[in-house]
Amino acid sequence: MSVLSTHTQTTASQATAVDLGPAVALSCRECGERFPLSPEFACRSCFGPLVIAYELPDGDPEALRARIEAGPQSIWRYAPLLPVPATVAERPNLNPGCTPLVRADRLAAELGVTGELYVKDDSANPTHSFKDRVVACAVEAARAFGFTTLSCSSTGNLAGAVGAAAARAGLRSCVFIPEGLEQGKVVMAAVYGGEVVAIDGTYDDVNRFCSELIGDPAGEGWGFVNVNLRPYYSEGSKTLAFEICEKLGWRLPDQLVIPIASGSQLTKIDKGLRELVAVGLVEDRPYRIFGAQATGCSPVAQAFRAGYDVVRPVRPDTIAKSLAIGNPADGPYVLDIARRTGGAVEDVSDEQIVDAITLLARTEGIFAETAGGVTLGVTRELIEAGTLDPSLTTVVLNTGDGLKTLDAVAPVAGPTATIPPSLDAFRAAGLG
Repeated sequence: MSVLSTHTQTTASQATAVDLGPAVALSCRECGERFPLSPEFACRSCFGPLVIAYELPDGDPEALRARIEAGPQSIWRYAPLLPVPATVAERPNLNPGCTPLVRADRLAAELGVTGELYVKDDSANPTHSFKDRVVACAVEAARAFGFTTLSCSSTGNLAGAVGAAAARAGLRSCVFIPEGLEQGKVVMAAVYGGEVVAIDGTYDDVNRFCSELIGDPAGEGWGFVNVNLRPYYSEGSKTLAFEICEKLGWRLPDQLVIPIASGSQLTKIDKGLRELVAVGLVEDRPYRIFGAQATGCSPVAQAFRAGYDVVRPVRPDTIAKSLAIGNPADGPYVLDIARRTGGAVEDVSDEQIVDAITLLARTEGIFAETAGGVTLGVTRELIEAGTLDPSLTTVVLNTGDGLKTLDAVAPVAGPTATIPPSLDAFRAAGLG
C-alpha cells in the first residue's frame, strides 16, 4: 500500500471537525485541486505538494493591525494568519517568536552597506533556532488530528525543537537524524526524554525512511512534522516575514537573504510577505529575495546559475550540516521566487562560512551557527559582485545559535594567550 493511499484511508474521519482557525482547505501547489484539512502532504491527483488555503481577514486593516499589536509576545499574535485555533496562546506550548531584529550598523560599515542592514536573530527562540516556529504550528495540527507521537526527520535543530515542544505539550517524541551530527544538536534532541534514532546515511536517506514509516502500521498515530504535517508546519516560517515587517514599521524590506535547506523557509517568507500585502497590513512594493547555500551542498545555486527550472540532487559535503539537504523539496519554487523578485541564489565555501561567523560575532555580538555563516557569507559575496544593492534596506537571517556548531569555529576561536598569573607575564605577552 502506498504512503498516499494510507493517508487517504486514515484521514477520512480526521478531515472533519478540526479547528485550525482561518485554514479552510489543503490546496495543491501544482494543479490547484483542494482537499479537506487532514494530515496529507501530496495531491491525490497529480502528487504535487499541498499547501494551506485560508479565509484571510478582509475587514479593516487598521483593526487587524491593532489586534496583532495587542497580542502576546510570540508568534501567536499572528494567529489570524496561521493554521491554528484562536485560543492557541492558552495551550501549553513554547511560545516562540518575537526574536530581535538587530540594526547592524558596524557590520554594515565592514560590508560597505550604506542603507539599513538588519540581522533577524532567531537564535533567541526557546531551543535556539527558527525551528521552534514551524514546530509550534505542527503541534497544533497534531493536536487537531489526534496524534500521540510527534516525530521528524532532521539535520539537528528540528530534532531538538520537536523534543522540546512534545515535552511541553505532553506528547511522546521520536526523532530521526543522520549519523554524525554535531554533538550539541544530538544532546539537545535527547535531553527532553524522547527517542532519538540515528540513521546510517544522509538526511535524504532519513527523510525517505520516515516517509516509509508513515505508511507502515508502526507509524500509526505519529505526526511527522515535516512529512504528513508539512503543510501546517511550514506555515510557521511566515511569522519571520510578519515580525520583520512589523518591526520595520509595517513596511516591506527591500532585500532579504535567506538560507536554503529544503527551501521551505524561503518560500514561506515570500508567502508571508504577499499575505501581508493582501490583507492591507503593508504597502505593496517590489522586494528582492536571495537564497544562500554552502558550496558543499548547493543544488539550488547550481540550478540558478545554469538557468534550470529543476534541481539536480547532490551528496552533501559541508560543515553547514543544518543546510545539508541534497534534494531540497522546495528547490524549484525557490528558483521561481528568486527570479520573480529579481534576486539570486549563491553559495560560499566552508572557509567563507567560518569567516562570516567570526565577522558577525566581532561586529554585532551575535554568535551564529554555520547556517548563519552561510547567509552572511553569501550576503558579502552578493555585495562584492554588485548583485545586492548596498543602499537599500536589507535583512539577513540568522536561524540558529553558534553554540550548536562549535566544532566549525573551534580552530579559529580560542585563548589569545596562556600565561602564569603575574603582571610581568601579562605585559610580556603584549596584552597590557
